[in-house]
Parts: sequence; structure tokens; C-alpha cells
Amino acid sequence: MGSAAPSPHAPCNFEEMRKRGWDGVDVVFVSGDAYVDHPSFASGILVRSLEAAGFRVGVLSQPDWKSCDPWRQFGKPKLFFAISAGNMDSMINHYTANRKVRNDDAYSPGGRIGLRPDRATLVYCHRAREAFPGTPVIAGGVEASLRRLAHYDYWSDSVKRSILLDCKADLLVYGMGELPIVEIANRLSKGESLTQLRNMRGIAFALGGKESPSPKLPLDEAFTQLGQRLSVQDLSGIRPVEPELVPSFEEVKSDKMAFVRATRIIHSNTNPFNAKTLVQYHDGQAIICQPPSFPLDTAQMDTHYGFPYTRRPHPQYTEPIPAHEMIKDSVTIMRGCFGGCTFCSITAHQGRIIQSRSEESILSELQSMAKDPDFKGTVSDIGGPTANMYRMRCTRPEVEAKCHRLSCVHPTVCKLLGTDHNPLIQLMKKSREQPGIKKVFVASGVRMDLAQLSPKYLEELSAHHVGGHLKVAPEAVDPHVLDLMKKPRNVNFQGFASAFKQASLRAGKPKQYLVPYFISSHPGSDIHAMIDLAVFLKKNGYRPDQVQDFIPAPYDLATCMYYTGIDPMTLKEVHISKRLKDRQMQRALLQFFKPENWFEVREALIQAGRTDLIGGGCDALIPSKPPDQALLKRQEKAKPGVAGDHYHRVPKPGKSGPTGKSPLRTGYRPGRSTASRGQKPGRGPAKGSTPT
Repeated sequence: MGSAAPSPHAPCNFEEMRKRGWDGVDVVFVSGDAYVDHPSFASGILVRSLEAAGFRVGVLSQPDWKSCDPWRQFGKPKLFFAISAGNMDSMINHYTANRKVRNDDAYSPGGRIGLRPDRATLVYCHRAREAFPGTPVIAGGVEASLRRLAHYDYWSDSVKRSILLDCKADLLVYGMGELPIVEIANRLSKGESLTQLRNMRGIAFALGGKESPSPKLPLDEAFTQLGQRLSVQDLSGIRPVEPELVPSFEEVKSDKMAFVRATRIIHSNTNPFNAKTLVQYHDGQAIICQPPSFPLDTAQMDTHYGFPYTRRPHPQYTEPIPAHEMIKDSVTIMRGCFGGCTFCSITAHQGRIIQSRSEESILSELQSMAKDPDFKGTVSDIGGPTANMYRMRCTRPEVEAKCHRLSCVHPTVCKLLGTDHNPLIQLMKKSREQPGIKKVFVASGVRMDLAQLSPKYLEELSAHHVGGHLKVAPEAVDPHVLDLMKKPRNVNFQGFASAFKQASLRAGKPKQYLVPYFISSHPGSDIHAMIDLAVFLKKNGYRPDQVQDFIPAPYDLATCMYYTGIDPMTLKEVHISKRLKDRQMQRALLQFFKPENWFEVREALIQAGRTDLIGGGCDALIPSKPPDQALLKRQEKAKPGVAGDHYHRVPKPGKSGPTGKSPLRTGYRPGRSTASRGQKPGRGPAKGSTPT
């Protein structure tokens, strides 16, 4: 569990492969991220998992996708290509909520952009096919997982078909991939065919045209055919599938209510203990999505986090990788989240069942970190998707196996959920007592409704594990919006804020403060809801430095709301802010205190009939007159809009070329039918003008 000396990184090119004495590799792992040998990075943990199982792995990290040559440098892989866009969906990685190109990429050296293509899974799979036709191609990662069935794509504002049909992968692994990728390698190495792998959990695949039952058949007959042809792994062995039909691609593309029904079915089949095999037709071709993989037990978690990671990027990089710089001194203690927030993809990818490492495994990792000469003694984070869900799980396994609830904590904390913080408290105490460890911070977001159930945890957290500020995510204050998010009411946040302040005072740390995160333009949120949030922020002295604009990620419940205007769980209509102007006003209201946002905030307040919040009163959000910064921002914003359209620099005669004629002599004349003042309709060119 971390005590072994770190072995070298996997080879990233032909020369490194030959230095190992290899004549080839079993698996070529292709990733849109820089290659970091750290358990927080997919490339790190998946490559180590394959190596531990005895397979040779070559890594293509951010390859040049303009040709298939990089895909050929290791030679033909003996088993398969493993394709991932990286730790994020490539479109979210590239573009903001306003569809503007981002200025940096945290998973690339130097934070540089442009090192991976849009829709990277598709491009990488196509290049693999081109490089070695007939070699199995296995797609995985967040991008593939969230697009495995027909889905709404925000960047094209359209419903797209399953990514399987576009990337042409033989299999798609969704969710966390350590066990599936090793099982695929083991079974292929034993001579099994790709068709025989279809009984695996956590995979999706496309049936061939001849294999797919006709969508015109009665459901019972079609499903009988599927059941005869397909099976799935279960706790007791292999059993016939229990398929459930999802509205077809053609239906969800043309009918928003069909999209709503599809979303309900998909999210109702996420519990691995009771999920059915989902079938969705695309023009008569069936996409099969097998039930999710079973959660890892503690021993499996310990194994995968206990590999001898170097915890460093591959030596080929000369620039720091921002994501690694942020996470390098952190320790993951669990995965999964039972919060079920409708705008978050963590539950969809990692599952809602918490999977925790043992205390021994975590302390062993801390001891290994302390021996690293580059380690400064401070652990930046000890947590996971949520800081305080360690070892929390349903106390009734027989109920858990039947449960279809999408959140264990909304609208209230389930009475069967184990919420004991004592194992986490003991772990926190022991972690900071390890030799060489000076400080252990908690930087993961704290689930506030759970934390308030354990005053002892809050005392421990405030006294020893907060680096001046603590991140929390209330997300909104409007009750309706919070319900759509599956988040607790604002009174919960206020109660936590008060309890944290008192605990910090008792710990002798009166300057500790909360950093709350909020989302603008989430489904259900309108100008009135955001004004209420702005008023709340001012009354309580919060000034958010970061604002998250809602981005409709594929698969999420909130994305269904955004696209259809309907809550898929209640079937009620939901207000959606889609216009750029509305989204800009909501974002500005979250940072009403910034002078440069004055015009947007003023427009929102006037539109909502809340001019009482403009002026010099103590309750006012903005002053009655625009600050200089607001005027400057408006001036700067206006310049690009007119540059090159209305103003032309006309070169002096004799300075623009051999003839002395100016190419800009005829210019833009708004409302005129001719280009030059001296030219009239029906006549030849004006004197001195250049004929065209």
C-alpha cells in the first residue's frame, strides 16, 4: 500500500518502449490529458492497474491528431486501444458557458490550450481505426460515459445520437474503469472475442444491424430475442438480461417529452444492484447499455490507490501541469456521492454508493508522501468528491439493493443512511499525527447538512483542518431553485455558517471564513431569484470571487430541464434562461459589488421592478450613478464592435503603393446605395476611383 519504490512511468514513445526491452505493447492508452502518474488522474490509475495485472502499456498523451502516425509508434497493440478524452469532457474543457474558447487547460503542460481536439473521443477512435484497422477500440472516460446514449449537446444545441455510432468503438466503458479495463485485457488475452465481452457490467455497445431485433416487433418478442442473445454478470454469475426500452433517438430528437421519459428511465437505472439493461434504438440499430459496475470494496480501493505511483508528471514535460500542481499533495480517501445534485456529473460517473479506503491504506500513503524530499509537510486536501462522506452508506443492504432514490439527502436525509462521522474524525486525527506531516487541510467541499449532524466533526474541522477558509456549495437561496438542484434549503447554509463561526471562535481562529459557491442561470433561476441571492450576499457580507455559470453537461438531470423546460422527475415546467443577455445579468448580479458590472445589474433591477435597490441606501446593491470602471468597461466593449466596420484609416496619396492610389478610397457608407460619394446609381465609377 504505497511502500514499494515507485517504478518508472509507462513508455510514451517508441524509444522509451525499446529501452524497456519490449518489442511491443499489449495496450495503447490514448488520453487528451498530460500523462501524470498520480491516482487522481485517470491515466495514472488505469495504467498502473493494467501494469499490476501484467500487461505492457504504452501511453499516447495528447497526441497530434492531424494524422494517425502517433498511433503507430508502438506498433500494433496486441490487445486493444484504450481511448479517453481525459478527466473532463473535451467540450467543457474547451469552452465556457457562453461558448467562448477558454484561455487555459489545467490538464495540459503550461496550461496551454489547443493540445486536444473538440470531441476528442471521436477523433482519437477514428485515428486508432485508421492506424490499425481491425484492432479493438475501447472508449472510456467522462466524455464517453456521459454520451453513451442519445443526449443533448449544448455546443451544437441539438440532440446527438450515442457516441458509439460516431466514434465506432467496439465497446464503451462508462463509470470508473479500473476493473473493467483489466477484465477486458484479461479476457481478450485468453482468446475471447469482443462479442463474448458483452456480458460485462459497466459497458455499452452497438448491436450490428443483423443482430438488432426490429423495433417494429412487439416489445415482448423483441426483448425475448435480446434475452436469448445477451447476458450480464451478476453477483451469482451470468444471467439473461432484463432489458428496458428507452425512447429511440428519433423520438427524443423530435419530441421533448420523449427526451424527458428517456431521462427518467436512464436515471432510474443507476443503482447497480437493481438496474436493468437499457436498449435504445437508433434508426433500427440497438444500443445496449449494461447495468453499472458494482462498487469497489475496501480491499479493492486499497489495491488501486496503493500502487507505487511516482505522483509526478512524465519527465517529458518541461512546464508544470496546473491540475497536478493543485492536486499533487492531496489524498483521496473515498469516491462516489449520494448527494444526487441534478447539475453534477460525479454521481453519474462514480456512482452514489460511497467506496472508502481503509485507514491503514490512507496513512500508508501519507507516510510515503512524507518521505518524498520535495514534499513540504502540508497535505493540501484529504477528501474526495465530498469531504465528509467517508464510510457513509445505507445501513440496510437489503433496502439499498432495491432503492431507486436518486439522492440519499434530498429532500431530507434518509433515516437509513449511516451518517456517523467518527471514522472520519479518527482518520483526521491520525493523519496530522504522522511523522513528517505538519498540516492536513480539507479542501474538498463539505456537505453542510451532514456536517451539522456531527458537532464533534465541525469542531475538529474548524480547529485543525481549515487553511483560513472553507469551501462550501449552497449554490442558491431560492427554495424552488434549490429543490430543482436537489440541494438543502438556505436555512441549512445559514445554520452551518453560524455553527462554523462559533466553532472557529472556540478554536481561537476568529478570522476563518467560508467561501460559498453559487451557480447562475441554473434551470428555475430567473432575475428575481438572482436578485434575492444578491441581497442575501450583501446582508451577510459575501463577495464571491468565482461564479459558476450553469453548463448543461450531457446526461445530467438539469440538462434535461434546460433542453426541455420540464423537470423530468415531477414533469412540471421549469423557467429557463437561455438568452445570452439574461445569463449575463444573472452572472453580474452574483458579483453586484464589482463596479464594472453596474450597467448589467442596473438593467436587471429595472427589468424586475426593483429600483429600490439602486441608490445610496444601506440596502442598495448599486449606486445611482455608474462608477468610472463601469464606463470604461462599456467603452472597451464598444471598440471591438465598431473596429473595421465604421472607421477606416485612409492612407495619404502617394504613400500606399507604386501608383499612389489608396485601396481604401471607397469606404463604408451606411444607408447609401453606392460605395463612393461621387458615384450615382446607373453611372460609371466616380472620378479618381478604382474600377472593380
